[in-house]
Amino acid sequence: MIAITRYRVPGEDAGDFAARMTALLRTLSASPGFRSGRLARTVDEPGLWALVTEWDGAGYYRRALGAYEVRLEFIPLAAMAVDEPGAYEVVSSA
Repeated sequence: MIAITRYRVPGEDAGDFAARMTALLRTLSASPGFRSGRLARTVDEPGLWALVTEWDGAGYYRRALGAYEVRLEFIPLAAMAVDEPGAYEVVSSA
């Protein structure tokens, strides 16, 4: 499964956001079931970012988000998250 969380980040916070999100990705990468992750920013609207991670299943993703060390890093960043569904089941790939 993939998880996509989008964030609205003011321009003056972009550098700090990227550094903190990169640290979060490193922490998530140590979680069981983690496959890959990346942080991206739209080319058309630089204040819109996305954290995209891939997991062995939804349970692994949810357990990783519940881990204490992940919550410490994630909760302050969550205030900038766009409120929308973010967990996707992969239907097909090439």
